[in-house]
Amino acid sequence: MIAIQLISARIGRVTGRGIAGNMRQHYPAKLVYLLIALLVFANTVNIAADIAAMGDALRLVVGGSQHINAIIFGLLCLVLQIYVPYRRFASILKWFTLSLFAYVGVLFTVQIPWGDVVYRTAFPSVSLSGDFIMNVVAVFGTTISPYLFFWQASQEVEEQRASAQDQPLINAPRQASVQLQRLKIDTVIGMVFSNAIAFFIILTAAVTLHRQGITDIQTSAQAAEALRPIVGDFAFHLFAAGIIGTGLLAVPILASSAAYAVSEVLGWRNGLNLKSMEAKGFYGIVAAATIIGTLLGFTPIDPIKALYWSAVINGVIAVPIMAMLMVMAADKSIMQQFVISLRLKALGWVATLVMGLVAVAMFIAIFAT
Repeated sequence: MIAIQLISARIGRVTGRGIAGNMRQHYPAKLVYLLIALLVFANTVNIAADIAAMGDALRLVVGGSQHINAIIFGLLCLVLQIYVPYRRFASILKWFTLSLFAYVGVLFTVQIPWGDVVYRTAFPSVSLSGDFIMNVVAVFGTTISPYLFFWQASQEVEEQRASAQDQPLINAPRQASVQLQRLKIDTVIGMVFSNAIAFFIILTAAVTLHRQGITDIQTSAQAAEALRPIVGDFAFHLFAAGIIGTGLLAVPILASSAAYAVSEVLGWRNGLNLKSMEAKGFYGIVAAATIIGTLLGFTPIDPIKALYWSAVINGVIAVPIMAMLMVMAADKSIMQQFVISLRLKALGWVATLVMGLVAVAMFIAIFAT
């Protein structure tokens, strides 16, 4: 994850263009359009699940209608993206990351067999069944996820545009030493933090819900309600707050990454640093993804299943996108003297190969049954 996110950020900072903008220049248009369409679809389904989860969580804590709560959160996310200046919006998103500690806090309210946790972490149970392999693809798809590639690269472009002194590194190689070091530190810390939180989320589910035999969860509210008799009211409210905080963090990133991808492919002006009338197409995609995602919550679609299947889709489409990233990052005609190092290239291709093999294994297992 560190390698792929670092490569994504490096492409954006070096070229001054996002992932989709670079793909449009160097790959067949039909292939790029297909991948972007799948990305937008997966992001919109993801948005739907997140907004529905936030509405449910707020209903559990303060009451009200789940649908009305969802509309409120959808509108809030939309207003933040369209009307809040980029610098302030970026700082808001950074503060929202603190909500992720709610999942860590829940663990302090239950008894944890740490010896068993350490052993099972090092030696997990592995199966070659189709369901197990699909779960692995889903975990990959929600961790090494395409929307994060596009977001990371585009945010580097946004940061560069927001500073009068900064330029793409191919035009200002003297800035490379400072910028690439900052980029590396920022990405490594962020990805380690992200994976640590993911581990605690998995552990929370394992030592609470799974140990109680609760394995069929259809909504986040159901998960929170199931937790209440196990961990008490305090942890229940903490978990609900975590759902709301992470949703407010995720929805703008999902909508914006879809907008960056579409806008760059179609050659539209884009960026959260622009006002809505300066980038109508870009903000139109942001609005459409958020509104459609909110409205999907009014359908009978199971939010947890929607989240799961969007992760599976992301796990599959990540593979060709990662391969494109690796080729672009090593291409001197694109990156000039800033092509990636041999170590980063090796890590990136290993990640791409592993994800590709697991995706192929999933399809083989599905067709075999």
